[in-house]
Order: sequence, then C-alpha cells, then structure tokens
Amino acid sequence: MERIADCKRTTKETDIALTLNLDGSGKADIDTGIGFFDHMLDGFSRHGMFDLNLRVKGDLIVDCHHTIEDTGIVLGTAIKEAVGDKKGMKRFGSCILPMDETLVLCAVDLSGRPYLSFDGEFTTDRVGYMDTEMVKEFFYAISYTAGMNLHIKVLSGGNNHHMIEAMFKAFARALDEATGFDPRITDILSTKGSL
Repeated sequence: MERIADCKRTTKETDIALTLNLDGSGKADIDTGIGFFDHMLDGFSRHGMFDLNLRVKGDLIVDCHHTIEDTGIVLGTAIKEAVGDKKGMKRFGSCILPMDETLVLCAVDLSGRPYLSFDGEFTTDRVGYMDTEMVKEFFYAISYTAGMNLHIKVLSGGNNHHMIEAMFKAFARALDEATGFDPRITDILSTKGSL
C-alpha cells in the first residue's frame, strides 16, 4: 500500500500544492519563496526519509505568516491522509537531536487528538527571511490538521539557526518512527480499537 498524499489549498493569501510520500528516500523539491523555510523543509524531508514536493505562492509582500502557517496546514493534512487507518503503525515516535551547542527533544503521538507543547525561546526576530515566531505557528498548524500530539522542547540552545534546524530534523525523525510499522502490531495500537 502506497502512503502518498496529494494536497492542494488555495485562498486569497496562498496557493499551495504538496505531495508527500511517507515511504520515500528523502528526496525534496521545494519552493516556498522563503529560502530558510525551504532549507528547513529540505532537512525534514531528508532526515525523515520522506519524499516531499512542494510549491507555494504566498503573499510575501505582506509578510511570511500566511505562507508558513498555510504550508503547515497542508503538510498536516497530507500526513493525516497518508497514514490512513494507522493499522500496524508504531504510533509513537521520539528523538533527542544534537546540533552543535543545541539539543532538541521531539515526541509525537499519532493519536488523532491535536495538541502542541512548544518550549523554545529565540533571541532574534528572524533567521534569513523567516520570522522566528512562525516556527511555533508552523508546528501548531501541523499538529492540529494532522491530529497529533506534538511536543518540542529545546533542552539547550544558543544559535537560533541551530535551534530551528534541530526542531525540524527532530520532528522528522520522530515522525518517521511513529509512522513506521512493527510486525507485532497486527491492528491499530490503541485500547479503543481506533485512532
């Protein structure tokens, strides 16, 4: 069974087309119009071994908010579609990822219940052309549209670029684990019988 989702979303603020393959090889073809955001999504794709094709046309003349938030909405929708009924999946995933002086924890539960716990403080307003306050908004959008519990915590930090990049890579690794299969799981991993 292929776990691939094609999602499109068009509003007065953004026009987004995204294809996600959960069982890919880490190939990325990304253009959001925000170079640093592209770099973060490329890291997400490569370190999660997800194939990601993404084209975003956003109202960057306003600022980066709509482009980043709406990309999170569409990526979360794609994750939800691609995992399907979650039969045989591990459901939970976590990663503690180092990046030089930075250490980030990320934990995921594909429970169907949206929740974001985000613990990270930045010392600059922007990295490249991406507002640092949009990092939390991006992960919030993913968690709520995908229906996942998502916890991200900076255990030690310093460089803002490193902290954000470690978050994206840790999320990728945790999501890859959560969407992986375990042959011992023959149904859906829940006492309820559904997620």
